[in-house]
Amino acid sequence: MIGTLGVSFNNFSLRNVFNKEAWKPLPQGDGQRLSLRAQTNGDFYQSYNVSFTEPWLGGKKPNSLTVAAFFNRFAFGRRGTDSYQSFNIRQASLSLGTRLKWPDDNFVSSTAINIQTLTLNNWVRGLFRSDEGEIVQEGNYNNFSIRQTIARSTVNDPIFPKDGARISLSLQLTPPYSLFDKVNDYSEQPARERFRYLEYHKWRFDAEWYTPIVGNLVLKAQAKIGLLGFYNREIGSSPFERFQLGGDGINNQQFGFAGVDIISLRGYEVNELEANRDPSGGTSATPLFDKFTVELRYPLSLNPSSTIYVLAFAQGGNAWREFRDFNPFDVKRSVGAGLRVFLPMFGVLGFDYGIGFDKPGADRSLQALGDFNIVLGFEPE
Repeated sequence: MIGTLGVSFNNFSLRNVFNKEAWKPLPQGDGQRLSLRAQTNGDFYQSYNVSFTEPWLGGKKPNSLTVAAFFNRFAFGRRGTDSYQSFNIRQASLSLGTRLKWPDDNFVSSTAINIQTLTLNNWVRGLFRSDEGEIVQEGNYNNFSIRQTIARSTVNDPIFPKDGARISLSLQLTPPYSLFDKVNDYSEQPARERFRYLEYHKWRFDAEWYTPIVGNLVLKAQAKIGLLGFYNREIGSSPFERFQLGGDGINNQQFGFAGVDIISLRGYEVNELEANRDPSGGTSATPLFDKFTVELRYPLSLNPSSTIYVLAFAQGGNAWREFRDFNPFDVKRSVGAGLRVFLPMFGVLGFDYGIGFDKPGADRSLQALGDFNIVLGFEPE
């Protein structure tokens, strides 16, 4: 059970904060957005978020400036005992988005500066590992990065698109700290020292196309590729900022704020992909993945207050631990069907049933190959 309390003011006015006459009950009128949110279930999980967005920076062009910060905390066990473990994440970010006029008016540029600190205390759950398989469970890790995204969208409807495409390419960079320090042999350092200041370059490519077939029957094609690279081979890939492919993309979504991108793969659980499994029997993230999807969608209701549609999909994806093992045609295949209901108050609700053809094990029955996933609040990646 997790309690959530949040408020958003979509017509906020920062310049009138000190004007007593403008508080009715809050200063309004400039179209700015202020959001506050808190979640907790006690000692196990706490999350606090605040963000402010100015959509018209300068007042003449749609330049969006966003300032945001959050604190997340996860804990297990009993305080004061050897079994107690905790994981804290603190982050502040500043981002600027602007619409481009070249090559055409559909392009958008977004630049973000992120400052993040991750603190692990006896965190033995195994999600974060080095290339050598060493579990990262103690220490403070500093993640200062700059992310640049170029995107183009011609999608005509954000809820049930019938035509258009959405393509984005992003690059996230940290400074190459190892070029300036005086360490001669990183192999002698433990993970908490080797990754104290994270260094990496992270690439994401996402593309989706919508094509009307007959009437309201729509074909969606989608491709996603992610790669986490390193500057220094002796240090290797960062244990954070990796990708975890598999599952419904919701059950483990809490780690989305912890430097791990959660990517769903219908028909497969996380531990059913070989690259996600580690020798201890747990699961961890990988520095490389790809996923390809084809969907047929048909609406049952296009009412904006309750959009409902059914879908049938074919999907394939895989993850790898080494760049030399990457093969875009070596994918885990699945097919299935699903339902989506969009309600303005709750977001996207629905389910998928997927059958994974390449699951491990000798049992090839429909019950063993199938997976049922719930969609709550948002469409998973």
